[in-house]
Amino acid sequence: MSERILILDHGSQYTQLIARRVRELNVYCEIHPYTRARELAADPAVKGVILSGSPSSVHDAHAPDTDLDGILGRIPVLAVCYGAQLLAKRAGAPVERSRVREYGRAHLSTIVDSHLFDGIQAGTQVWMSHGDSITAPSEAMDVIASTKDVPVAAYRLKDHMTFAVQFHPEVYHTTDGLQLLHNFVIGICGCAGDWTPHGFVEHTVASLQQQLGDDQVVLALSGGVDSSVAALLLDRAIGDRLHCIFVDNGLLRKDEFARVLESYRHLGLNITGVDAKAEFYAALKGLEEPEAKRKAIGRTFIEVFDREAHRIQDVKWLGQGTIYPDVIESVSVNGPSVTIKSHHNVGGLPERMKLQVVEPLRLLFKDEVRRVGRELGLDPNILGRHPFPGPGLAIRILGEITPEKVALLQEVDHIFIQGLREEGLYDQVWQAGAILLPVRSVGVMGDERTYENAVALRAVTSTDGMTADWCHLPYEFLARISNAIINRVKGVNRVVYDISSKPPATIEWE
Repeated sequence: MSERILILDHGSQYTQLIARRVRELNVYCEIHPYTRARELAADPAVKGVILSGSPSSVHDAHAPDTDLDGILGRIPVLAVCYGAQLLAKRAGAPVERSRVREYGRAHLSTIVDSHLFDGIQAGTQVWMSHGDSITAPSEAMDVIASTKDVPVAAYRLKDHMTFAVQFHPEVYHTTDGLQLLHNFVIGICGCAGDWTPHGFVEHTVASLQQQLGDDQVVLALSGGVDSSVAALLLDRAIGDRLHCIFVDNGLLRKDEFARVLESYRHLGLNITGVDAKAEFYAALKGLEEPEAKRKAIGRTFIEVFDREAHRIQDVKWLGQGTIYPDVIESVSVNGPSVTIKSHHNVGGLPERMKLQVVEPLRLLFKDEVRRVGRELGLDPNILGRHPFPGPGLAIRILGEITPEKVALLQEVDHIFIQGLREEGLYDQVWQAGAILLPVRSVGVMGDERTYENAVALRAVTSTDGMTADWCHLPYEFLARISNAIINRVKGVNRVVYDISSKPPATIEWE
């Protein structure tokens, strides 16, 4: 990338959001731990630096203490919340613990003429979230914005292109936050704002051609957007030297294997479909514990994929659909996050197969992956597909997995998903699916008493899956879907709707 904004992470929950907002301005940016500031400072491609917030106080014994030697005074800096307090403390300003935590909406009562606030008027709403506060400026600072309760809401270091704000411009509730970031990234840093899906495709294809040369690459397709876009990028770079493998584990949605396989072939991909249902069902026999099921699926997938990949001569690379949040998580200031889902990426393949890994999407957020997929002409049905877990319906069937249970749930799920599509609700939902409960309940059908299965429907709204709320689907729609499931799926006599949010509940049930 010819130019970039460097975001130094102090552990804030909002750091990824800063990156997403900067990229909305068509400017490439990277997140790195604050500990890497000095080694990255010399990169001539870095046009500006943003210092993130932090859960720490500047008074904590082990608070992040960023080395900005070679950055301050050379390139523009925007310090956010903790970053602002850190620079203020170094500049000799009093940073005191607030008697009352300053959290939530506030309004800038005064704004001093400044490039950072071009096009932003006094009274604009901002979002505060800090326990410390800069109570007065030092002689090295010029105050450029205040609120009724925060005298130093924003400041500039004198004789520096260094700006700081005690609020969060990256969050939705800061009304003019994107304008402020535009003023910094485009206006002050001078970025061109030309990092587009088209440019990304051209740059990535050229880089892949250089990286891979004449080598063969194998990639596991899942039917999801990440692996599909990764495949299209690799295909554009190396053509038939990309070998895609799509494994039917018997846990996909109804008719999904045949439908997705056909879609990939229409795209011209070099793809092999593998029917491995029997192997997966055998591996899952007798297992009820969720983690045991995941491990059995992961182990069997590695065995099947390894066997199929060895049919291809001279493979040196394994393609993966890793995206930027996965990368950030593994190198965050707090170290790798606690593993909540063990099925996101199938581990063990590169080591077992002695392959190098190529990850064409490792720079992109999920929404950016979709934009690149659209640029590449990906089938809209795959592009807009809801996230679907790696273990598939295995973690939507509570208890032991059998082919009969899978077949039943596939029918229920099909009715639900098709109903969402027919009613124009599918694109309003981030993820939806059905869960087969280990519960049988009494029902009455006609003049007969029944004792059959209960299923739960789950639909959530979200932006990234980290948090989610249950989707308020119309009651009339839920009633029609419930009736359709009970009438058409033999073995089901009760349908319930999951209205729990994440947290505390996960999106999937297992």
